[in-house]
Amino acid sequence: MAKSWTTLEQLVQMRSPWFTLIGERLRDDRDRLLDYWRVEKADSAIIVTQAQGQFLLPSPSYRPGIAQVSLDFPGGRIPPNTAPETAAQGILGRELDLTPEQILDLTPLNDQGWPVNSSFSNQRLFGFVAEIDVQPETLSPGLLTYPCTEAGIATLLTELTCLQCRAVLLEWLHR
Repeated sequence: MAKSWTTLEQLVQMRSPWFTLIGERLRDDRDRLLDYWRVEKADSAIIVTQAQGQFLLPSPSYRPGIAQVSLDFPGGRIPPNTAPETAAQGILGRELDLTPEQILDLTPLNDQGWPVNSSFSNQRLFGFVAEIDVQPETLSPGLLTYPCTEAGIATLLTELTCLQCRAVLLEWLHR
């Protein structure tokens, strides 16, 4: 049986409203001492939204991490002590200006969340598919639509640079 890793000491901990950075000294399964850094972040949700044969996406927005504007499905952090489904409904209200009554169906693509980067972070990603009751002419200005067709999906996969958004779309596609 393999020997487990042991945390020997915490070197540093820096907290912010967005994440906590932790440096630790570990002893690995071969008795090596390693300094290891990790980030604790709130889980997040990304929602593939559909209405009348169209994907709905918010306007592209600026992403400081990549210093550019990018196209993304509606998504965001899940507040502490909040069910992922509840957070997803709030995200749809904030990013697509939808009321709870306009969300006909909200189906999770995973129950436990997928680890985003298990070597460096505790963050999990919850994927959802939402069927929306909205007429195209009543959409908020700036929302984008793509047809839920093979060609529309191919275009989205070309224009979506966010790996998490692409993963949720592909997960939906393979179901």
